[in-house]
This record gives sequence, C-alpha cells and structure tokens, in this order.
Amino acid sequence: MLLAEGNQSAGATLTLLGFSEYPDLQGPLFLVFLTVYTVTVLGNLGMIVIIRISPKLHTPMYFFLSHLSFVDFCYSTTVTPKLLENLVVEDRTISFIGCIMQFFLACIFAVTETFMLAVMAYDRFVAVCNPLLYTVVMSPKLCASLVAGPYTWGIVSSLTLTYFLLALSFCGSNIINNFLCEHSVIVSVSCSDPYISQMLCFVTAIFNEVSSLVVILTTYIFIFVTVIKMPSASGRQKAFSTCASHLTAITIFHGTVLFLYCVPNSKNSWLIVKVGSIFYTVVIPMLNPLIYSLRNKDVKESVRKLMNHSIHFC
Repeated sequence: MLLAEGNQSAGATLTLLGFSEYPDLQGPLFLVFLTVYTVTVLGNLGMIVIIRISPKLHTPMYFFLSHLSFVDFCYSTTVTPKLLENLVVEDRTISFIGCIMQFFLACIFAVTETFMLAVMAYDRFVAVCNPLLYTVVMSPKLCASLVAGPYTWGIVSSLTLTYFLLALSFCGSNIINNFLCEHSVIVSVSCSDPYISQMLCFVTAIFNEVSSLVVILTTYIFIFVTVIKMPSASGRQKAFSTCASHLTAITIFHGTVLFLYCVPNSKNSWLIVKVGSIFYTVVIPMLNPLIYSLRNKDVKESVRKLMNHSIHFC
C-alpha cells in the first residue's frame, strides 16, 4: 500500500498558477523579472569574482560576503527560471519530483542565508569591539567553520522537511496558487493529513528566525555600546559605516520574513503572499550585491581598478 501511494505521489502533476489571473501583465512581468534576474546573476557572480581577484578584499568580511553572494545566486536560480517560464507558456505544470526538488534547494539556500547574515553580524562584532585582535580571532579555520555551519544546518533542515513532505500522498492534478513550491502550498494539496509536516515546518521556521535574530540583535547591542563609548566622532562614524551595509541587508531580509509571518491566512491574502514571496526570493538576492557595492568604498575601489586595468589592457 505504501509503495502504491509513493508511486501515485511521484506521478502526480502540480500546476503553479503564478500570476496567471493577470493575463495582461504576463509580458511586462516577464521583462521585469528577467531584468531583475540578470542583475542578480551579474551582481552576485561579479561580487564573487571581484573578491577573489582583489588582494585587498581577502579578509574575513569579504570571505563571508562572497558566500552570501553565492547563496543569493543559487537561491534566485532555483526559483526565477521557472517563474519566467510560467509567464510565457500556457502549460504551467510541474512534476511532483520537480516541485519537491525546488522546495528542497530553495529551503537550503533560505536557511543558509538566514544564518550567514548572523555569522556576518558576529564578524562585525569582532571587528568593532576587538579591532586589534580581529585577524587573530577571525582565523581562517574559524571562518571556514562559521561558513560551514549555515550550509550544514540548511541541508539538515531541508532534508528533514523534505522527508516529511515525501511521507504525504498526492493524487492526480493539483493546483498551487503560487509561483514556487513552498512548504505551505505543497501540503495544502496533499491527500493525507499534513499536521506533523506543518508543525515541524512551523517549529523549524520559528527556531531559525528567532535564533538568528537573537545572535544579530545581541551582537549589535554590544557594537552600539562600544561605538557610543568611542571618544572621537570620526571613530564612531567609521564604525557605523562598517556596519551600515550589513544592517541594511538584515533589515530588508528579516523585515520581509517577519512581514510574511504576519500575513493572515485567508483567500484575500494570497496576492500579498505572492508579492512578499517575490521580494523574498527574487528581489533580495538582487539587492544584496548592490547594497554592499554601492555603500562600500573598498568594493567600489576594487571595481574601479579592475575596470581601469581592463581598459588599459585593451
């Protein structure tokens, strides 16, 4: 019986409605999301390349930033191509395995980004509160461990949630009123009782959000106290500028996550959820490299040197 249910689920097809209720907007939305995705790919891959080839950026801060860019690139690439496809084709179906794989990968990168931002907050804490010991404390071994942690927990969380999703049964053709395979919309079309899977997802999401925010808020409280005690205004300004880009990134990221948690569960909230999910999965991966490049003198200087070198070489 279990084998039969598994085969039935594996053969099920799901339909991602996306923004099909707005047929006149399909073309403009395709152009907008294609532009956003292009900027995301160029921005994040460009950031990784610049950090790798510029000796001045071979520091723990930019090491973490390169991994954040990698996660953003992977996250956007997991979601956006299917979104673009569904805006130009009439057949919006996705196989059950394809839907599960999209959720599995998106979950890995979402959880990884959540804790990568917390790791970067700790890096800023050490840089501001213990500047003389910064290079000693943030050793290559510690940096590698701090980066491995978010990836590992992202994989563990995603594997656990995906396992319990696969334990559910899905029958025939199912309509998903979203543009991506999120946990909530997958369990909503299940033929079996999704209570355990839903509770596990809820507990995991709350743990990830609360624990990462506790780390971020704690580190920034210490940073704020340290900055206030600095005798010179220039020192305070430099410390604040060091944290400005990261503060902007975490405010946008966690602000969007908390907003989605607060959306009431009703039919009228589907559009709000879609728009919030677009911002969370498509727009934020584009914004992060822009935030760190536009507000960072070292990155802008490295880009300028690279461009001058390329022009001179040509």
